[in-house]
Amino acid sequence: MAEVLEYKCPGCGAPLVFDSGAQDMSCAHCGNSFAVETLKEYEAAKGFGDADCEWGDYSRDSGGGDWQAGEQENLRLASCPSCGGELIGDAATIAAECPYCGNMMILREQIAGQLRPDFVLPFRLDKEAATAALKNFYKNKPLLPGAFKDQNHIESIKGVYVPFWLFDCGTSARITYRATRVSFRSDSRYNYTTTRHYHVLRAGDIDFARVPVDGSGKIDDVYMEALEPFDYTDFQPFSTTYLSGFLADRYDVDAKASEGRANERIRASAQEMFDATVRREGFTTYHAEAVNIRLKSGEISYALLPVWLLNTKYRGRDYLFAMNGQTGKFTGRLPVSPGKFWGWLVGLFLGLGGVFATAVWLATGGL
Repeated sequence: MAEVLEYKCPGCGAPLVFDSGAQDMSCAHCGNSFAVETLKEYEAAKGFGDADCEWGDYSRDSGGGDWQAGEQENLRLASCPSCGGELIGDAATIAAECPYCGNMMILREQIAGQLRPDFVLPFRLDKEAATAALKNFYKNKPLLPGAFKDQNHIESIKGVYVPFWLFDCGTSARITYRATRVSFRSDSRYNYTTTRHYHVLRAGDIDFARVPVDGSGKIDDVYMEALEPFDYTDFQPFSTTYLSGFLADRYDVDAKASEGRANERIRASAQEMFDATVRREGFTTYHAEAVNIRLKSGEISYALLPVWLLNTKYRGRDYLFAMNGQTGKFTGRLPVSPGKFWGWLVGLFLGLGGVFATAVWLATGGL
């Protein structure tokens, strides 16, 4: 039995028929018409399908190779007895404060089983810059408790190389959007609103290089992503000399476990770039109707990126702040004063009430 091929109208779903006079596909139900090539592209986009990248395994063979002679002997490993954080320092570092909780830890064990990084991004900014950035971070925070600024002091400040897996990937995407353009006009009797509806297709390839995913489970991913971007033009081949005077966080999330986050970030970035091309067309509204993104050609590398971690205490609670050791970008969570918060909320409602009363007074002619 012969297969019957039927095209549906993208606008209403009714069957389309070929109009020999107009040489396009027309819908008798809603009156829309579509060029044959446009309809073929639309149907192809629907059948394109998603696909995650098949990342290769990251190992000594695919990554930075074996440690050079004597490198591991000059490094020491410590595990914080309080929070469980594991950090690596040089042989000259005997004791250090944990940058996460401020407790003292002793570096004594030699590292074992860790992969050698491919790259390191050296620190550009020093401890004084990080301290100044924290004080600047307090400014213009009206809900911050006054005692936090006056009595707070830094328990520990450490320069830490944070492990990151970097993902290179190509993408092929086909995305269809529903969009509208709304226009207005008036005459002596009526106001008119005209809404035009569009199907928009975007398709193309985008390559992504060195998409970072934090390899440390001790640091909140929200913190690390807030410190981006890093300037990768400063990357250097890994050498233990860059670790002198700093600590390096030991990765506890391997490359395999980071692939899902990498796929998610790449797919979201690809759609954002396609969305931007539609936004520039000046539509009144638009939304993605069908999103199909295929990831391909994946490669992974391993790098250490510079971060200053500042640990402070306030009323028995730890507050952790982080600064990009290359660019100075700063992030952290601050406490909120309950009294200031409720005062601000009451003031907001009183202000809105005053605006509402003024609007009513004006609407009633000031009666």
